[in-house]
Amino acid sequence: MGDSAGFAIETEGLAKDYGGGHGVFDLNLAIADGTVFGFLGPNGAGKTTTIRILMGMIRPTVGRARIFGLDCRHDSAAVKRKVGYLPGELAQLGGLRGSEVVGYIGSLRGSLDRVRVREIAERFDLDLHRRFREYSRGNKQKLGILLAFMHRPALLILDEPTGGLDPLNQQEFYKLVVEAKGDGATVFLSSHILSEVEHVCDRVGIIRRGRLIRVAEMDELHDIRLHRVTIVFGGEPPLEALRAAAGVENLEQKDGRVTFTQRGSFEPMMLAVAGSRILDLSSHEPSLEEVFLASYHDPSTSVGELPFTNPAE
Repeated sequence: MGDSAGFAIETEGLAKDYGGGHGVFDLNLAIADGTVFGFLGPNGAGKTTTIRILMGMIRPTVGRARIFGLDCRHDSAAVKRKVGYLPGELAQLGGLRGSEVVGYIGSLRGSLDRVRVREIAERFDLDLHRRFREYSRGNKQKLGILLAFMHRPALLILDEPTGGLDPLNQQEFYKLVVEAKGDGATVFLSSHILSEVEHVCDRVGIIRRGRLIRVAEMDELHDIRLHRVTIVFGGEPPLEALRAAAGVENLEQKDGRVTFTQRGSFEPMMLAVAGSRILDLSSHEPSLEEVFLASYHDPSTSVGELPFTNPAE
Protein backbone atom coordinates (compact mmCIF):
# COMPACT_ATOMS: atom_id res chain seq x y z
CA MET A 1 0.00 0.00 0.00
CA GLY A 2 2.96 2.26 -0.03
CA ASP A 3 3.60 5.00 2.50
CA SER A 4 1.49 4.68 5.67
CA ALA A 5 1.80 8.38 6.51
CA GLY A 6 -1.57 9.98 7.05
CA PHE A 7 -3.50 6.74 7.48
CA ALA A 8 -4.79 5.45 10.80
CA ILE A 9 -5.92 2.09 9.38
CA GLU A 10 -4.75 0.23 6.28
CA THR A 11 -5.63 -3.23 5.10
CA GLU A 12 -4.25 -4.91 2.01
CA GLY A 13 -5.74 -8.09 0.53
CA LEU A 14 -6.98 -8.98 4.01
CA ALA A 15 -8.90 -12.23 4.39
CA LYS A 16 -10.06 -14.59 7.09
CA ASP A 17 -11.68 -17.65 5.56
CA TYR A 18 -13.79 -19.76 7.92
CA GLY A 19 -15.05 -21.89 5.04
CA GLY A 20 -18.50 -22.08 3.52
CA GLY A 21 -18.30 -18.46 2.35
CA HIS A 22 -18.00 -17.16 5.92
CA GLY A 23 -15.34 -14.66 6.91
CA VAL A 24 -13.72 -11.64 5.26
CA PHE A 25 -12.27 -11.63 1.76
CA ASP A 26 -9.86 -9.34 -0.11
CA LEU A 27 -10.47 -6.35 2.13
CA ASN A 28 -8.62 -3.18 1.08
CA LEU A 29 -9.11 -0.09 3.23
CA ALA A 30 -7.18 3.14 3.75
CA ILE A 31 -8.70 5.31 6.48
CA ALA A 32 -7.18 8.75 6.90
CA ASP A 33 -6.21 10.22 10.25
CA GLY A 34 -8.97 12.29 11.83
CA THR A 35 -11.77 10.52 9.94
CA VAL A 36 -14.95 9.09 11.42
CA PHE A 37 -15.44 5.97 9.32
CA GLY A 38 -18.57 3.84 9.46
CA PHE A 39 -18.21 0.13 8.69
CA LEU A 40 -21.71 -0.77 7.63
CA GLY A 41 -23.24 -4.13 6.91
CA PRO A 42 -25.93 -6.63 7.93
CA ASN A 43 -25.35 -8.84 10.93
CA GLY A 44 -22.91 -11.59 9.98
CA ALA A 45 -21.36 -9.60 7.13
CA GLY A 46 -17.82 -9.72 8.56
CA LYS A 47 -17.63 -6.51 10.60
CA THR A 48 -16.59 -8.11 13.90
CA THR A 49 -14.12 -10.43 12.18
CA THR A 50 -12.43 -7.41 10.61
CA ILE A 51 -12.27 -5.60 13.94
CA ARG A 52 -10.83 -8.65 15.72
CA ILE A 53 -8.09 -8.85 13.09
CA LEU A 54 -7.28 -5.16 13.56
CA MET A 55 -7.03 -5.73 17.31
CA GLY A 56 -4.68 -8.69 16.84
CA MET A 57 -7.17 -11.08 18.40
CA ILE A 58 -7.34 -13.42 15.40
CA ARG A 59 -4.87 -14.07 12.59
CA PRO A 60 -5.83 -13.37 9.00
CA THR A 61 -5.65 -16.20 6.49
CA VAL A 62 -3.82 -13.88 4.09
CA GLY A 63 -3.14 -10.17 3.73
CA ARG A 64 -1.97 -7.42 6.04
CA ALA A 65 -3.50 -4.91 8.42
CA ARG A 66 -1.71 -1.88 9.87
CA ILE A 67 -2.64 0.76 12.43
CA PHE A 68 -0.54 3.93 12.31
CA GLY A 69 1.97 1.91 10.30
CA LEU A 70 2.20 -0.85 12.93
CA ASP A 71 1.46 -4.41 11.89
CA CYS A 72 -1.71 -5.51 13.70
CA ARG A 73 -0.40 -9.03 14.18
CA HIS A 74 3.30 -8.58 14.97
CA ASP A 75 2.99 -5.25 16.81
CA SER A 76 -0.25 -6.06 18.61
CA ALA A 77 0.84 -4.71 22.02
CA ALA A 78 1.96 -1.39 20.53
CA VAL A 79 -1.28 -1.13 18.56
CA LYS A 80 -3.39 -1.65 21.67
CA ARG A 81 -1.65 1.26 23.40
CA LYS A 82 -2.92 3.59 20.68
CA VAL A 83 -6.49 2.27 20.49
CA GLY A 84 -9.66 2.66 22.51
CA TYR A 85 -11.57 -0.58 21.81
CA LEU A 86 -15.21 -1.40 22.41
CA PRO A 87 -15.98 -5.06 21.61
CA GLY A 88 -19.38 -6.21 20.43
CA GLU A 89 -19.82 -7.88 23.80
CA LEU A 90 -17.88 -7.14 26.99
CA ALA A 91 -16.26 -9.97 28.93
CA GLN A 92 -18.22 -11.15 31.95
CA LEU A 93 -16.70 -9.31 34.90
CA GLY A 94 -18.96 -10.75 37.57
CA GLY A 95 -18.60 -9.20 41.02
CA LEU A 96 -16.22 -6.41 40.07
CA ARG A 97 -17.61 -2.93 40.56
CA GLY A 98 -17.55 -0.54 37.66
CA SER A 99 -14.90 1.57 39.40
CA GLU A 100 -12.73 -1.53 39.88
CA VAL A 101 -12.96 -2.39 36.19
CA VAL A 102 -11.98 1.17 35.31
CA GLY A 103 -9.08 1.09 37.78
CA TYR A 104 -7.82 -2.25 36.44
CA ILE A 105 -7.84 -1.09 32.81
CA GLY A 106 -6.23 2.18 33.86
CA SER A 107 -3.43 0.32 35.65
CA LEU A 108 -2.75 -1.74 32.54
CA ARG A 109 -2.36 1.50 30.58
CA GLY A 110 -0.14 3.03 33.26
CA SER A 111 -2.35 6.00 34.08
CA LEU A 112 -5.92 6.97 34.86
CA ASP A 113 -7.53 10.38 34.35
CA ARG A 114 -10.12 10.31 37.13
CA VAL A 115 -11.63 13.64 36.08
CA ARG A 116 -12.21 12.28 32.58
CA VAL A 117 -13.72 9.05 33.99
CA ARG A 118 -16.10 10.98 36.24
CA GLU A 119 -17.13 13.28 33.39
CA ILE A 120 -18.05 10.42 31.04
CA ALA A 121 -19.82 8.46 33.81
CA GLU A 122 -21.93 11.50 34.68
CA ARG A 123 -22.81 12.16 31.04
CA PHE A 124 -24.18 8.63 30.71
CA ASP A 125 -25.63 8.48 34.24
CA LEU A 126 -23.47 5.42 34.96
CA ASP A 127 -23.12 4.34 38.60
CA LEU A 128 -19.55 3.02 38.91
CA HIS A 129 -20.18 1.77 42.47
CA ARG A 130 -22.47 -1.02 41.26
CA ARG A 131 -21.20 -4.50 40.42
CA PHE A 132 -20.90 -5.50 36.79
CA ARG A 133 -23.35 -8.39 37.18
CA GLU A 134 -25.99 -5.90 38.43
CA TYR A 135 -25.72 -3.76 35.32
CA SER A 136 -28.43 -3.83 32.65
CA ARG A 137 -27.34 -4.37 29.07
CA GLY A 138 -27.42 -0.62 28.52
CA ASN A 139 -25.21 0.08 31.55
CA LYS A 140 -22.71 -2.55 30.44
CA GLN A 141 -22.54 -0.76 27.10
CA LYS A 142 -22.01 2.57 28.85
CA LEU A 143 -19.12 1.06 30.80
CA GLY A 144 -17.61 -0.23 27.57
CA ILE A 145 -17.86 3.24 26.02
CA LEU A 146 -16.21 4.78 29.07
CA LEU A 147 -13.33 2.27 28.91
CA ALA A 148 -12.80 3.01 25.21
CA PHE A 149 -12.84 6.81 25.50
CA MET A 150 -11.37 7.48 28.95
CA HIS A 151 -7.70 7.72 27.90
CA ARG A 152 -8.31 9.93 24.84
CA PRO A 153 -6.84 7.43 22.36
CA ALA A 154 -5.58 8.38 18.91
CA LEU A 155 -7.88 5.74 17.38
CA LEU A 156 -11.24 4.40 18.54
CA ILE A 157 -12.42 1.03 17.22
CA LEU A 158 -16.03 0.51 18.23
CA ASP A 159 -18.07 -2.60 17.40
CA GLU A 160 -21.83 -1.80 17.31
CA PRO A 161 -21.32 0.90 19.96
CA THR A 162 -24.94 1.97 20.54
CA GLY A 163 -26.38 -1.50 21.11
CA GLY A 164 -28.53 -1.42 24.24
CA LEU A 165 -28.47 2.36 24.61
CA ASP A 166 -31.69 4.34 24.86
CA PRO A 167 -32.16 7.28 22.44
CA LEU A 168 -30.88 9.91 24.88
CA ASN A 169 -27.68 7.99 25.54
CA GLN A 170 -27.27 7.35 21.82
CA GLN A 171 -27.26 11.10 21.30
CA GLU A 172 -24.69 11.50 24.08
CA PHE A 173 -22.52 8.88 22.38
CA TYR A 174 -22.70 10.76 19.07
CA LYS A 175 -21.56 13.93 20.87
CA LEU A 176 -18.62 12.02 22.37
CA VAL A 177 -17.57 10.84 18.90
CA VAL A 178 -17.76 14.37 17.48
CA GLU A 179 -15.66 15.65 20.40
CA ALA A 180 -13.07 12.91 19.88
CA LYS A 181 -12.80 13.85 16.22
CA GLY A 182 -12.42 17.49 17.24
CA ASP A 183 -9.47 16.46 19.41
CA GLY A 184 -7.84 14.82 16.36
CA ALA A 185 -8.82 11.19 16.96
CA THR A 186 -9.79 8.74 14.23
CA VAL A 187 -12.96 6.70 14.80
CA PHE A 188 -13.77 3.37 13.15
CA LEU A 189 -17.23 2.15 14.12
CA SER A 190 -19.30 -0.74 12.87
CA SER A 191 -23.06 -0.71 12.56
CA HIS A 192 -25.93 -2.47 10.82
CA ILE A 193 -28.09 0.68 10.92
CA LEU A 194 -27.69 3.20 8.12
CA SER A 195 -29.26 6.10 10.03
CA GLU A 196 -26.81 5.58 12.90
CA VAL A 197 -23.69 6.16 10.83
CA GLU A 198 -25.33 9.19 9.21
CA HIS A 199 -25.18 10.98 12.57
CA VAL A 200 -21.40 11.12 12.86
CA CYS A 201 -19.53 9.53 9.96
CA ASP A 202 -17.57 11.30 7.23
CA ARG A 203 -17.23 8.20 5.09
CA VAL A 204 -18.66 4.72 5.11
CA GLY A 205 -17.59 1.32 3.85
CA ILE A 206 -20.32 -1.20 3.11
CA ILE A 207 -19.54 -4.88 3.59
CA ARG A 208 -21.74 -7.76 2.52
CA ARG A 209 -20.96 -11.47 2.82
CA GLY A 210 -17.41 -10.64 3.82
CA ARG A 211 -16.64 -8.43 0.85
CA LEU A 212 -16.32 -4.67 0.69
CA ILE A 213 -18.76 -3.52 -1.99
CA ARG A 214 -18.55 0.23 -1.60
CA VAL A 215 -16.65 3.06 0.06
CA ALA A 216 -18.30 6.44 -0.20
CA GLU A 217 -18.92 9.83 1.34
CA MET A 218 -22.13 9.92 3.36
CA ASP A 219 -23.93 12.14 0.84
CA GLU A 220 -23.30 9.53 -1.86
CA LEU A 221 -25.55 6.95 -0.19
CA HIS A 222 -28.80 8.48 -1.44
CA ASP A 223 -29.39 5.52 -3.75
CA ILE A 224 -29.74 2.93 -0.96
CA ARG A 225 -31.73 5.06 1.49
CA LEU A 226 -35.10 3.35 1.91
CA HIS A 227 -38.16 3.83 4.10
CA ARG A 228 -41.42 1.91 4.32
CA VAL A 229 -44.21 4.49 4.32
CA THR A 230 -47.90 4.09 5.15
CA ILE A 231 -50.36 6.96 4.65
CA VAL A 232 -54.04 6.88 5.63
CA PHE A 233 -56.03 9.42 3.60
CA GLY A 234 -59.31 11.00 4.62
CA GLY A 235 -60.42 11.22 1.00
CA GLU A 236 -59.39 9.90 -2.39
CA PRO A 237 -55.62 9.15 -2.39
CA PRO A 238 -53.59 10.96 -5.10
CA LEU A 239 -52.36 7.66 -6.53
CA GLU A 240 -51.18 8.91 -9.90
CA ALA A 241 -49.21 11.76 -8.36
CA LEU A 242 -47.61 9.36 -5.88
CA ARG A 243 -46.70 6.83 -8.57
CA ALA A 244 -45.05 9.62 -10.56
CA ALA A 245 -43.07 10.95 -7.58
CA ALA A 246 -39.33 10.29 -7.69
CA GLY A 247 -38.27 7.47 -5.39
CA VAL A 248 -41.74 5.99 -4.79
CA GLU A 249 -41.78 2.25 -5.49
CA ASN A 250 -43.99 -0.79 -4.87
CA LEU A 251 -47.11 1.27 -4.19
CA GLU A 252 -50.16 -0.59 -2.88
CA GLN A 253 -53.56 0.77 -1.98
CA LYS A 254 -56.42 -0.66 0.07
CA ASP A 255 -59.39 1.51 0.92
CA GLY A 256 -57.83 4.80 2.06
CA ARG A 257 -54.52 3.24 3.16
CA VAL A 258 -51.55 3.55 0.81
CA THR A 259 -48.22 1.81 1.42
CA PHE A 260 -45.01 2.14 -0.58
CA THR A 261 -41.24 2.20 -0.44
CA GLN A 262 -39.60 5.61 -0.54
CA ARG A 263 -36.05 5.68 -1.88
CA GLY A 264 -33.99 8.77 -1.10
CA SER A 265 -35.56 12.13 -0.23
CA PHE A 266 -39.12 12.45 1.07
CA GLU A 267 -39.62 15.76 -0.73
CA PRO A 268 -41.12 14.40 -4.00
CA MET A 269 -43.60 12.28 -2.03
CA MET A 270 -44.60 15.22 0.19
CA LEU A 271 -45.22 17.39 -2.85
CA ALA A 272 -47.38 14.63 -4.36
CA VAL A 273 -49.69 14.49 -1.32
CA ALA A 274 -49.79 18.25 -0.70
CA GLY A 275 -53.41 19.37 -0.43
CA SER A 276 -54.72 15.91 0.46
CA ARG A 277 -56.38 15.18 3.80
CA ILE A 278 -54.00 12.88 5.72
CA LEU A 279 -55.30 11.07 8.80
CA ASP A 280 -52.08 9.23 9.61
CA LEU A 281 -48.55 8.92 8.22
CA SER A 282 -45.92 6.48 9.47
CA SER A 283 -42.47 5.63 8.24
CA HIS A 284 -39.81 3.18 9.37
CA GLU A 285 -36.33 2.33 8.21
CA PRO A 286 -35.94 -1.31 7.16
CA SER A 287 -32.98 -3.35 8.32
CA LEU A 288 -29.85 -3.09 6.21
CA GLU A 289 -30.37 -6.68 5.08
CA GLU A 290 -33.80 -5.69 3.74
CA VAL A 291 -32.20 -2.73 1.98
CA PHE A 292 -29.72 -5.01 0.26
CA LEU A 293 -32.42 -7.47 -0.73
CA ALA A 294 -34.52 -4.64 -2.13
CA SER A 295 -31.60 -3.22 -4.09
CA TYR A 296 -29.99 -6.42 -5.37
CA HIS A 297 -32.49 -9.11 -6.17
CA ASP A 298 -30.07 -11.73 -7.46
CA PRO A 299 -28.14 -13.20 -4.51
CA SER A 300 -25.70 -14.88 -6.90
CA THR A 301 -24.51 -11.54 -8.31
CA SER A 302 -20.77 -11.26 -7.92
CA VAL A 303 -19.18 -8.27 -6.22
CA GLY A 304 -17.66 -7.19 -9.50
CA GLU A 305 -21.12 -6.96 -11.06
CA LEU A 306 -22.69 -4.84 -8.34
CA PRO A 307 -23.77 -1.50 -9.80
CA PHE A 308 -21.99 0.57 -7.15
CA THR A 309 -18.75 -1.32 -6.73
CA ASN A 310 -15.98 1.09 -5.78
CA PRO A 311 -12.40 0.39 -4.64
CA ALA A 312 -11.44 1.39 -1.12
CA GLU A 313 -9.30 4.27 -2.23
